[in-house]
Amino acid sequence: MTSTPTPFGARLRTAVDARGPLCVGIDPHAGLLADWGLPDDAEGLRRFALTVVEAVAPHVAAVKPQSAFYERFGSRGVAVLEEVVAAARAAGALVVMDAKRGDIGSTSQAYAEAYLDPASPLGSDAVTVSPFLGFGSLDPFVDAAHRHGGGLFVLALTSNKEGPEVQHARLDDGSTVAGRVLDHLRRLNAGADPLGSFGAVVGATIGETEEDLAFNGPILAPGYGAQGGTAADVRRIFGSAAANVLPSSSRDVLRRGPDVAAMRDAVRATNDELAALR
Repeated sequence: MTSTPTPFGARLRTAVDARGPLCVGIDPHAGLLADWGLPDDAEGLRRFALTVVEAVAPHVAAVKPQSAFYERFGSRGVAVLEEVVAAARAAGALVVMDAKRGDIGSTSQAYAEAYLDPASPLGSDAVTVSPFLGFGSLDPFVDAAHRHGGGLFVLALTSNKEGPEVQHARLDDGSTVAGRVLDHLRRLNAGADPLGSFGAVVGATIGETEEDLAFNGPILAPGYGAQGGTAADVRRIFGSAAANVLPSSSRDVLRRGPDVAAMRDAVRATNDELAALR
């Protein structure tokens, strides 16, 4: 008899309670490889990414590899990404695959299986997805998340300057596109305890928002640290939902490498800053 997997939201709440809310982005872009004195090739990528995993994965609730930085090296880069997923999970961190996928029908299903099925070499705890082909286009991801105990982080209020032209657009009932996305997440998370598995991506630097961010799900908040987001911003933007926020930082941690101890200390210091949110 197959046991029912523990939902992502419950696993995330346990991880955050034990390790703090910080999510570290493992984003090996060319500039960072150069700063570390590494070649801009698949071997440099591997040395960078696995050193970051060694430094941070035993100490954070989640890591977030951005798949594009691995894909640019082709099959060898994807092989490194598979190593990152396996090593991070072995160290006790949840893995949020930052792929921002979104498509329809069988293609959406294939993406869902790639990132949420534990049998896949890229199988992660959660994946970022785009709802802008219509929220129903994410049904294969939702089904896979239910089946495998995985989670989604759905783009809602991003901090890029182009985002508002879509996300702030008004629908016939007066609500915004972002608000409609959050309403869908609220429905999916209804009754989940201690936390739903269907989250939103909301930038830590978006400023004020009229949207209700209390939807009983996790909130991935990129932009913390080097991009300007602070603990005060998290409290101000997210209000009563602040305890559900995973502030995501990459450069503030990664620039301290390749010194493993320095990266680890940066993680601990940041989680200390964020402790007041809980």
